[in-house]
Amino acid sequence: MAEQLAQKSIVVLVSGNGSNLQAIIDDISQQKINAKISAVIANHPTAYGLTRAENAGIPAIYIDHKDFDSREEYDAKMANCIDEFNPNLIVLAGFMRILTPSFVEHFQGRMLNIHPSLLPKYKGLHTHQRAIDAKDKEHGASVHFVTPELDGGPVVLQSKVPVFEQQDVAELAERVQQQERQMYPLVIKWFCEDRLKMINNRAVLDNQILAEEGYAIE
Repeated sequence: MAEQLAQKSIVVLVSGNGSNLQAIIDDISQQKINAKISAVIANHPTAYGLTRAENAGIPAIYIDHKDFDSREEYDAKMANCIDEFNPNLIVLAGFMRILTPSFVEHFQGRMLNIHPSLLPKYKGLHTHQRAIDAKDKEHGASVHFVTPELDGGPVVLQSKVPVFEQQDVAELAERVQQQERQMYPLVIKWFCEDRLKMINNRAVLDNQILAEEGYAIE
């Protein structure tokens, strides 16, 4: 009989609505992911992700970046807070701050992010509008390990959606977000089952190095 893996501990960082956080909470509650969310941390007091955490009985912590004189001081405080929960995984779920290299290196190999583009295309902001302006035929989202390079860590999984003519930005964003809510919990499940690792700055799934675009879902 296979040995049961120990339940993993996750800390989630949010800045806003937290729809991806909710998808993760739901999959954990349905026992699709063998993990618990030990804390949700936000840098905005009105982030609805904090309310989602409270509704699920998860510690919800607000650390105001305006209380710190520098990005380094804020990230040091946040790292100390995260370390108190001794998590196996840190999940960025719409956390809208650029992290300092020291913070990223502290958690490297156990921090994931989801980005609304088919990386390496369109790092940074306004990805949906940029895809429309470029008349791309397809757009999507990428889950990747976090490294000091902004949106530059090894990609684990991508999901694509077509971009239609006369595409509205809000509509395209919603279709991408629907994919995000399916793919992010899946990648977290892989990590919590010890199937997914970052080795030598590459994403490795089931002992196989993934292609640079990750595992693609059409």
